[in-house]
Amino acid sequence: MRIIFMGTPQFAVASLNALVKAGCDIIAIVTAPDKPAGRGQKLHESAVKQYAVENDLQILQPEKLKDPAFLAELKALNADLQVVVAFRMLPEAVWNMPPKGTINLHASLLPQYRGAAPINWVLINGEGESGVTTFFLKHEIDTGDILFTEKATLSGHETAGELHDRLMHKGAGLLVKTVKGVESGRYNEYKQAQLVTGLELKHAPKIFKEDCLIDWNQPALNIYNKIRGLSPVPTAYTLLNGKILKVFRSSYEIAATDVQPGHFVTDNKTYLKFAAKDGFVSLTEVQLEGKKQMGIEEFLRGMKL
Repeated sequence: MRIIFMGTPQFAVASLNALVKAGCDIIAIVTAPDKPAGRGQKLHESAVKQYAVENDLQILQPEKLKDPAFLAELKALNADLQVVVAFRMLPEAVWNMPPKGTINLHASLLPQYRGAAPINWVLINGEGESGVTTFFLKHEIDTGDILFTEKATLSGHETAGELHDRLMHKGAGLLVKTVKGVESGRYNEYKQAQLVTGLELKHAPKIFKEDCLIDWNQPALNIYNKIRGLSPVPTAYTLLNGKILKVFRSSYEIAATDVQPGHFVTDNKTYLKFAAKDGFVSLTEVQLEGKKQMGIEEFLRGMKL
């Protein structure tokens, strides 16, 4: 099959590389336009573009996916199938173009955790299981017919960054399986509407800065899950002496205490723990506004509280 791959970040590179290594015919990639980044505002290429350049793949970088010139170029490539991993929402004129359709890899067990941030939300909500899903794109986001899934058991301790890397590789393998299945016709489609009966659907909307502020009135376990679910990005934070303190790692304990939620206890050497609704959350890896990221002992050596 002639395949066009669409993606932008590092998460998508693993899938693209797996398809190339499996001998799939990737005739072009579609990725985000170069964007200025850093202090010098130099143009930054997406991770997928960098891979495409290194592997001599044709590159398309449309500003607008409905641009007639882009649509004509896409159609002229005469692809049989399009594969999407961590890319923008596609208009129907794009996803409906190839005869075998357009498949997407999503980092959750659909129909649960539809949306932009499934890896973060599955940890924030303290789930014991996640996974990856491949499905055909349809009108509503993340609602298309499911092709294949693969589950991943969650430890209760890993961060979003760690789960991201695990699902990145698991998803790459599942995508190769899916493409081979579509090519051979050996696959079954499952409509998500048949799977949602009786389910309480949980969603994974985009996360904004205000969502990352820690509410110390919550139970300690909830706060602990929020911290690891937002680590390393976009990062949970609290305020300390009027400055933003980002929290990357923590531990928690359930304990009776007279300390008011949001107030902290420290020995100024080895621990800094904030009171929560039903115990304490100990901060173990932090970054104070204007400072570098560091372990709590190094942090306390440079700041007496």
